[in-house]
Amino acid sequence: MHESAQNTTISETTYRQIRADIIFGRLEPGEKLKLDRLKNLYGASVSTLREILNRLSSDGLVKAEGQRGFEVAPVSPQDLKEIAALRQLLECYAMESSFAAGDMDWEGRVVAAHHKLQQMERRMISGDHSIAKEWKRYDWEFHQALISACGSKVLMDTHAAVFDKYLRYQMVSLTFRGQIAADEHRQMLDAALARDASTAQTVLRKHVEAGVERGLLASGPEFQKLKKEAGSA
Repeated sequence: MHESAQNTTISETTYRQIRADIIFGRLEPGEKLKLDRLKNLYGASVSTLREILNRLSSDGLVKAEGQRGFEVAPVSPQDLKEIAALRQLLECYAMESSFAAGDMDWEGRVVAAHHKLQQMERRMISGDHSIAKEWKRYDWEFHQALISACGSKVLMDTHAAVFDKYLRYQMVSLTFRGQIAADEHRQMLDAALARDASTAQTVLRKHVEAGVERGLLASGPEFQKLKKEAGSA
């Protein structure tokens, strides 16, 4: 492998690792991102890390502070509400196109994605929260499968980026609404197979709005702060 290609691979791998660590809460909201510490954690050069952090800043997951360096983007009630509203807008629009255009292969993807998510939900409901990361990965895969026949890569990529930001809030607050959320996913599956976009959109809006409400009421320290801010807003 040529050196430039190898450096590109290292940079992309490190970018994905840091991005995942932010989304899944291993790097906490507001945490200072010291380049020397990150160099030890991820084994990348300072120049590579600086490029990655600038890229993550463009993604909205890192905040650049000029000469003071970088920190993980903070959380706020308003930001959560805006991200949730954008997710609903994109996903509802994509659902309509996807449900109309989806073929048998699309139906198979949706059914398979729901099956995997359902297995994780059953374990979470039984009290096994050690699989939270896997649960959210399959949650993401199910929602992406629902809109995967929409015919627009730009729409899919934009939705995925917004979903990641929404997911970060869920992981910070460790929210899981149990059987209610599982039932909503089942309702969206049934609506997809019936090509009933209107019902799926209604369920999705309820699904996301309840997730926002649960997030703001969660017991984690970050969200206790969010709840207080929301109450005084």
